[in-house]
Amino acid sequence: MKAVALTAYPRTLSRRGGSKKLRAQGRIPAVIYGGKTTAQSLEFNNIEFTNLINHSVSETLLVDLSITGESAKRLALLQEVQHHPLTGKVLHVDLHQVQEDETVTVTVPVETTGEPIGVKSGGGILQHTLLKIKVRALPRNLPESIIIDVSGLEAGKAIHIGEVVAPSGVEILGKKEAVVVKVAEPKKEVEAVAAEGATPAAGAVEMIKEKKDGDAKAAPAGKADEKKPAEKKK
Repeated sequence: MKAVALTAYPRTLSRRGGSKKLRAQGRIPAVIYGGKTTAQSLEFNNIEFTNLINHSVSETLLVDLSITGESAKRLALLQEVQHHPLTGKVLHVDLHQVQEDETVTVTVPVETTGEPIGVKSGGGILQHTLLKIKVRALPRNLPESIIIDVSGLEAGKAIHIGEVVAPSGVEILGKKEAVVVKVAEPKKEVEAVAAEGATPAAGAVEMIKEKKDGDAKAAPAGKADEKKPAEKKK
């Protein structure tokens, strides 16, 4: 993963209510931790940081962090980006400082390439069961995403974590049998199977109906015999 340049500033307002005031000034409160240094409160320019996120494949980013007042840059991962639940605006950022030779674990998005055979000629539907996968690697070996070729995937078939080919220097984590993507069977075939299973029940209803019809025809004859007037004595 290529590290992108990002500039941060020491936090100016850190007391109670400081974060709210920072956001009102167009800044984003942040904190960096990890490494051999203690956690440090920072802040970002809202426009600069939001543009960086919007133009990235995901929010899992490796950054060359320049902090105003410090001569050396820091290598860090965006550990968490908190968003407002309604507006989507960035509220807070957590960064994890890492070393070049330190193995780290992150979650990256899953992308597919190609059109599955099961969709193209079988009428199936491609379904993404896992949208993200955990990977482990050195910081600069981390992939921005895991790309899976689904061209040969037939209807009713799936690709599992154990079948995903990892990029060089990357280890894919998770249960090997977990489904990542699959091609669901065409809907019409599912409906046909359901209809076949319902046939015996329909026959049972028909038999009951015929029995009732027979009883209905016999009833009037019985009633007619009961109402037949007695013959007059001569």
